[in-house]
Amino acid sequence: MFGAQRLGKGLVPALAGAALAATLLAGCSSAGSSDASAASGMHMTSGAATTAPNPQKQIALYTAMRTLWTDHMQWTYGTVKAFFHNPDSLQPTLDRLLRDQKDLGAAIVPYYGQAAGDKLAALLTTHIQQAVPVLKAAQANDKAALDKAMADWYANAKEIADFLSGANPKNWPTSATEPMMKEHIDQTTTYSVDLLKGDYTKSIKDYDAASEHMMMLSDTLAKGIIAQFPDKFAA
Repeated sequence: MFGAQRLGKGLVPALAGAALAATLLAGCSSAGSSDASAASGMHMTSGAATTAPNPQKQIALYTAMRTLWTDHMQWTYGTVKAFFHNPDSLQPTLDRLLRDQKDLGAAIVPYYGQAAGDKLAALLTTHIQQAVPVLKAAQANDKAALDKAMADWYANAKEIADFLSGANPKNWPTSATEPMMKEHIDQTTTYSVDLLKGDYTKSIKDYDAASEHMMMLSDTLAKGIIAQFPDKFAA
């Protein structure tokens, strides 16, 4: 199985409400642009806000990001469960999960451009595809194959983190994005181990813990976009 003794924790979502988003906005509603350089292929149009921040626009971004990352988590859990215990539902569940990765890429297009959105969608699609060798190796109890698949999965997570940091280095430094993405892999692995064992009670508990982490990651992304592009969130 997955080698639970050395693999990590759990991850997933909870839909954002306006009240929670409003609380999160308390520390990030001030205007001011980042002079951060974009990653290769990124297009940025940030500038100093000339009017006061618009809390409703900020809340809308927080909510939209949380919805997308909630889908990412829920459909990942569903795909892993289907892989181990319900093969007939695997393909449609996986297809829905892959659609969400395109939606996540599209979500950054208004801020960083189409090429950047396509790049993020491609990296996230690889993130999903590389989970398959992990699940196969775990199911076969093939340690060598599992070690290789996990190394590839972590490498892709680092790519995603570095891509985000390149787009917004001031607000998404690698010191934040790389640990967050690694934690995501750790936590996904943990509840996947639970599902492999058929321990659904523990899988739900670990999924809930993972959800909290993913919502923190989602909020970090929203907060960084607002700080980098204050004009887009002005009244």
